[in-house]
Amino acid sequence: MRPDEAPATLPLWREGSGWLFALLALAAIAGVLYASAPGSGGKDARSRQHPVAPPAEVVPEVAPMELAPVTVEDARTANARVPLIAKDFKPARPFVYPGDPGNRARARDCMAAAMLYEAGDDSKGQLAVGQVVINRVRHPAFPKSICEVVFQGSDRATGCQFTFTCDGALARRYSDAAWKRAQDNAGMMLAGLVDPAVGLATHYHTDWVRPYWSDSLEKIAIVDTHLFFRWPGYWGTPGAFRGAVLGRDPVEAPLAAISLAHAGGPPIELAGVDTDAGVGEPRIVSGQSDASDAPRDSIYIQLDRRAPPESFVTLALRLCGEREYCKLMGWTNPVLKPEGDAMSATQRAAMTFSYLRDDKAGFEKALWNCAEYQRDDTRQCMKR
Repeated sequence: MRPDEAPATLPLWREGSGWLFALLALAAIAGVLYASAPGSGGKDARSRQHPVAPPAEVVPEVAPMELAPVTVEDARTANARVPLIAKDFKPARPFVYPGDPGNRARARDCMAAAMLYEAGDDSKGQLAVGQVVINRVRHPAFPKSICEVVFQGSDRATGCQFTFTCDGALARRYSDAAWKRAQDNAGMMLAGLVDPAVGLATHYHTDWVRPYWSDSLEKIAIVDTHLFFRWPGYWGTPGAFRGAVLGRDPVEAPLAAISLAHAGGPPIELAGVDTDAGVGEPRIVSGQSDASDAPRDSIYIQLDRRAPPESFVTLALRLCGEREYCKLMGWTNPVLKPEGDAMSATQRAAMTFSYLRDDKAGFEKALWNCAEYQRDDTRQCMKR
């Protein structure tokens, strides 16, 4: 139609706008009725956003660690083709062992053995293995004690869940220093330390083997040569990891040669663990700034794990008082709070909260460990 031509009749939306509004109203009513109807697409969409726990009888089966007969090169090629899933990656919640000193010592040494014999004398790998053990003990598909998780399937020549329990590896001895380091790492994880790198992984294997189960799970993390997996769907979401942990760990005879706790010796308490501890006395360390005569005070303190995270800011302001420069660092885990100015990488990673104020520079900032306390604003999260 040319610009100078006029239509013989007006379109419906111009000729009578009342018809349009009536049609829109009917469409809106129909949409509401459809969304609320059983089995409607609206309800399905909401279910996809908030997965609902399936019935208890559909808890996934734990497959044995049986390997496909492929070469190392073929295994690495096949493993590299499996996509890394980054969507909905969530770190685990801190875990504090609920049992008495004797059970805690046995749990610690079961976990330490898994860490050392699966990852070697390497803290990074050990913490990743320890997190998988904790994830399993919280998941309904696995036993409810640390030792039973570690030694699950060890009565079989093949098919054990942690290969060191059935392949003769325990006949090999690490140094006393290496065993003590693994015990320390296990003790920290049983007192609340989280390894956020592997999220909610319940399975792992090295990149040079191909377990038959690997194609049915989601690869979510890579730590050196180890690949970490979770179940797809609901069983890999945070809601699935709420199983009640017994706090009772049996004696495991295979560990008797390296563990006093499994050889019938007296229970060994994890030093310094007080899961109900409140706010401790602050330790204030004063230093001198190169650019100013004003003291540069650092405050180290144990925080109350039961307190709301926002209260840490109030605590920092109270303890810093009128200081021009003040740095406060806090830990909810008493095992990991440093006693002196120097701290290890593990202690630094376990820091719960930090506050820094420098009036001369016009700077003030509070940060949280978001693996321990989630924040709506990610700018409030410490860098990992």
